[in-house]
Amino acid sequence: LDAGAYYLDTAPQFAGYGVAQAALGDVLKTRRDEAFVVTKCWEPDGEKALKLLKANLRELQIDRADVVYAHSLGSDEMDPQKVMGKNGVMSALLKAQRDGLTRFIGVSGHNRPERFLAVIKQFEIQVMMNAVSYVARHIYDFENTVWPEAHRRGIALVAMKVYGGGTKPAGGRLKPPHLFDAFRYAQSLPNVSTVVVGMYNREELAENIRFARDYQKLTDGALRDLLAEGRPLAKMWGTPYGPVK
Repeated sequence: LDAGAYYLDTAPQFAGYGVAQAALGDVLKTRRDEAFVVTKCWEPDGEKALKLLKANLRELQIDRADVVYAHSLGSDEMDPQKVMGKNGVMSALLKAQRDGLTRFIGVSGHNRPERFLAVIKQFEIQVMMNAVSYVARHIYDFENTVWPEAHRRGIALVAMKVYGGGTKPAGGRLKPPHLFDAFRYAQSLPNVSTVVVGMYNREELAENIRFARDYQKLTDGALRDLLAEGRPLAKMWGTPYGPVK
């Protein structure tokens, strides 16, 4: 917050975020007005999703989130029929918005782009966050399959997994070379609103801040070169975030 990074993306512990919400809660109880707070509901059932959202808010020590995502729509746990059904998470998030528990609602995820197209055709959402990178573009390609339609509908676009973040079959993190260019790729995408980048320690936080401050949009030639470099990496990565369809 002191450095000007006020978009705080988080989720509960079972979604892989550790104690992030509880840690942020200690800050937000005194600096809520300075932060744009995002949380997630990785739960297809509407009633359970609302309970989870309320638990998230208690942990964050806030009365209302700025964005709540129905998270990881491409995962096997998020059956589309249940997610979009009468008693599913999408209807529940619309209720949460009407009840003042969140300003905006959205969907997030890493794979199965067609599920996102189905949701935005049925529900009025305001934000969408997807895994996009100069490598993942050759695998999932949210940039061309989903984002143009989302933008046409007035949905804000958020990039995540811009540094990879998947797991290698033999263990360890997938990470493309040229992290600054990876950041620039995501931030240079047409109509992107912001880029969410994770960090494991204070040094990585400082690096992310530096990337944001030094950012310059990729030229067309630099973009072509970067995408060409990403193509063989995509073959090596396979499907790091799950099935494409």
